[in-house]
Amino acid sequence: MLWSGRPIHPLLRARGVRYALTDFRLIRVARSGVAEIALADIADVRLTPTLVDRLIGTSTIRVTSRRRAAPALVLNGVRRAASLAALLDLLSGQPQSPIDADAVASALDWSPHPRSGGAAEVVAALAIVAIAIVAIAVSMRSGTAIGRYAPDDPIRPNGQLRRREAIVRFMEDEVMPWARDALGPIAGGADRVTCETCHGKGAEARGWAMPGVAALPRPDVRDEGWERYSGAMDAQMRNAIYGYAAEPDKQPHAAYMRNVIVPGMARLLHRPAYDFTRTYEYNRARLAFGCYHCHRVR
Repeated sequence: MLWSGRPIHPLLRARGVRYALTDFRLIRVARSGVAEIALADIADVRLTPTLVDRLIGTSTIRVTSRRRAAPALVLNGVRRAASLAALLDLLSGQPQSPIDADAVASALDWSPHPRSGGAAEVVAALAIVAIAIVAIAVSMRSGTAIGRYAPDDPIRPNGQLRRREAIVRFMEDEVMPWARDALGPIAGGADRVTCETCHGKGAEARGWAMPGVAALPRPDVRDEGWERYSGAMDAQMRNAIYGYAAEPDKQPHAAYMRNVIVPGMARLLHRPAYDFTRTYEYNRARLAFGCYHCHRVR
């Protein structure tokens, strides 16, 4: 057993509805019967909030099977449904990855804002990206505050790069143990998480420079030429522009990375996680850590 829960809806509770997730299957139990789906059989995981969900702050998860004749498994009235959907999507892609209840609890321990579905969400996402681009362009012309590194920054205390030996020791003693637990479900197991998982191939030849790995979320705005014609773009600007949206089929992965991996790595670096509800200027001044400090865009 990795997780269990009950819907918030009183009518569903009265029907004895319960949900459970094991390392092999997802289960919906009710007085009328039991429905289940093996993790390896999950084809798609979608959030479909109803009007009632919107009113009480829950959502509905619809899980479809690779087996065409099998009906969809629906979890109604789920709190923190976005995080659970992201976890299900990850487990369906790596059904043999080792995972335990503590890892699941960590993955579910965040509360993103609920999102609407359909065309409205697409329009809103595009509007946010457009506003971000305009805001950043204005801030570039008016001058942008540059953040100061804290005295306890493990890489650059007070802005001074530490000796290589000290940085390597920090990465081996602090970062790698956390990374094996946090990235294990994505990488196919904790034993497959190495330095190159984040720093990319040929990292040593590049001096372990970041960003090091290919981008996971790849929004349409990337193809509009913003980075192509803007010259060198620093990590904070990439976070501001590209971090607001992801391709629809990458949303669960992006949610897991944005709400589990980013805050965890930010804590290790003694920096705030990138706050997408705040301006570029706000995050830049605080040296906030975000998606594109690790991920390349092109």
